[in-house]
Amino acid sequence: MGKIIAVHSYKGGTGKTLLSVNLAATFAKLGKKVCLFDLDFRAPSLFAILKIPTAENWLNDYLNNTCDINKVLIDISSRIPGKGSLFVGLANPSTEAIRDMSAKDRKWEMRALGRLLHLRNALLNDQHFDYIVMDTSPGLQYSSINAIVAADLVAVATTGDRSDVDGTSRMLKELYNLFEKKTGIVLNKVLDSTAKSRRDELYDRVKNVYKVPLLGMVPCFCEVLRAEGNFIFSQDKPDHPFSALLTEMAKKIDANEVK
Repeated sequence: MGKIIAVHSYKGGTGKTLLSVNLAATFAKLGKKVCLFDLDFRAPSLFAILKIPTAENWLNDYLNNTCDINKVLIDISSRIPGKGSLFVGLANPSTEAIRDMSAKDRKWEMRALGRLLHLRNALLNDQHFDYIVMDTSPGLQYSSINAIVAADLVAVATTGDRSDVDGTSRMLKELYNLFEKKTGIVLNKVLDSTAKSRRDELYDRVKNVYKVPLLGMVPCFCEVLRAEGNFIFSQDKPDHPFSALLTEMAKKIDANEVK
């Protein structure tokens, strides 16, 4: 049975999208059939990272019930080494589309939730996808809540920024626990990650403040920051430590070790 993973964060700038892209690509490298969706309709970015400037149909169209999900999927498997496959569904980056999605009311969002829930049958069950990875909007947008409701696992990207720590802690208590969602924390952009005292401090934070499993701890790699989202590390830099960390996370999720 396949899994839906929502990658979420309390605020922007946590590396959520970078994590989404590389996690999906890593699953594909491990031989899985994967679909990556851009659900950040207010600030779409996957089209730029993946260098796909336009699409015949956008994920917006599927949620608006004007096309089938198969019309949205773009096969980019040839870009990923290994025997797996990777498909993407992109959000429309045009200003008009962003305004349109921002103006949707609660009734539309409820219908959109139904369309997201339908993906379990349409992709996981009928087409035997192993994973659907959803890159969400940060914070408490309706589209993010819909993704969380539809997901089997929520991977929460967070940093050491004080407002991020406080906001993530509240969100865990007031949102994920409300929906009884299996959740894992990814500590990103960690400074002094090799110092034992620093690592102990972070483990204590995850255990005592977040109170959910630690999915991964990612140091602040200057190379990742300098890349500015111009390539997929797990694809283009397979020997980089960041790629190795993503492989560890993917294997942990695949083995169902996020309790």
